Amino acid sequence: MDTLFKAAGMDKEVARPLADRLRPVRLKEVVGQSHLIGANGPLGRMLAQGRLASLVFWGPPGTGKTTIARLLAAEGNLYFEQISAIFSGVADLRRVFEAARRRREDGQGGTLLFVDEIHRFNRAQQDSFLPVMEDGTIVLVGATTENPSFELNAALLSRAQVLVVHRLDDEALEALLQRAETREVRPLPLDKHAREALRAMADGDGRAVLNMAEEVFALGAVDALDGKALIEIVQRRAPLYDKGREEHYNLISALHKSVRGSDTDASLYWLARMLAGGEDPLYIVRRLVRMAVEDIGLADPQALTQALAAREAYEFIGSPEGELALAQAVIYLATAPKSNAAYMAFKASTAHVRETGSLPPPAHILNAPTRLMKDLGYGEGYVYDHNTAEGFSGQSYFPDAIERQTFYQPGAHGFEKKITHRLNRWNSLREKNKKESAS
Repeated sequence: MDTLFKAAGMDKEVARPLADRLRPVRLKEVVGQSHLIGANGPLGRMLAQGRLASLVFWGPPGTGKTTIARLLAAEGNLYFEQISAIFSGVADLRRVFEAARRRREDGQGGTLLFVDEIHRFNRAQQDSFLPVMEDGTIVLVGATTENPSFELNAALLSRAQVLVVHRLDDEALEALLQRAETREVRPLPLDKHAREALRAMADGDGRAVLNMAEEVFALGAVDALDGKALIEIVQRRAPLYDKGREEHYNLISALHKSVRGSDTDASLYWLARMLAGGEDPLYIVRRLVRMAVEDIGLADPQALTQALAAREAYEFIGSPEGELALAQAVIYLATAPKSNAAYMAFKASTAHVRETGSLPPPAHILNAPTRLMKDLGYGEGYVYDHNTAEGFSGQSYFPDAIERQTFYQPGAHGFEKKITHRLNRWNSLREKNKKESAS
């Protein structure tokens, strides 16, 4: 193997990827995770106390989860064992557990078992960790990019502390680039804007920023490259986004809340993020329809029309031109007056129905197509609203067993101001009719 590397003009050290060569050898060298490894962080406190509990690291790729686990094992004097849930099964777990038991019985110390993508194990496989965690055979450190509360057993979570590993911010990514320059003993041949673009394309992934930097170094350029040249070298890295996982729900939630909060620019940002990540535009349109009826409602009845029109326009034009229809709908919804009165009214009426059960309608509003139904009083006393002076009779249409309820309380914005005026007028007429009936 040494001969092979020499024949290619390389040694084994240079052949290793730059990201691997720059892997930290002490916890304090890990960037971007001071909230975990600092003196006041949970890992810092554990090591200071000479103990290490089972952990689950939750965070995006390239943020140092594997490295931190390896360094914890070294500082805790534990044997480091690593497996991936993608490639491992029950037989592999039994082998690892048995080896850990032997090391413990032979006085060789404990084992830190690092399980990458731990959420890929099924429920039964996750349960197999419980006895060896409880008896101290292993210290489990799992890593996942998915929300542990959705993907991991409650029993497993109760025995492990979940720690959130942050995506690397711009400062942390710049620190990695500076380390790379020190290791390569030369500056990265990029101008200021290209260097900023490189960090942006990494999208919080330390491994990615170092891999792209390695490609730039390998070019051997003397003059600083601009952003356009950089993109030609490293291509474009797709944003971190999984349509079937938590990020999908996080981003649609961000879009929904930005629209509700009437922040047009933030709404457009989250729309662009979802489209850039490959989200189905028709899924976004469905959510826009929901926003129109939940958060705008009758404050602007055109909001629903605009959302539905965006769907029709997108289906007619297709991608990529059709995305503009989504942007227009988002702008309309974000700038529309807001009201959740219809949403709250429907919730209140639904709750009231659950409480009161299947009460029949009052007899006076029932049709009486047969003689028997007329004899039973169906339709008796009904007043045809169009025949009244106000076009409004003020009769009760609730079941006889319950009092009149008020579910819909329109807001003071947009079209609902007119609705409020109408409702107030009708309530006055009801009160007038009551007084006249009582006198």
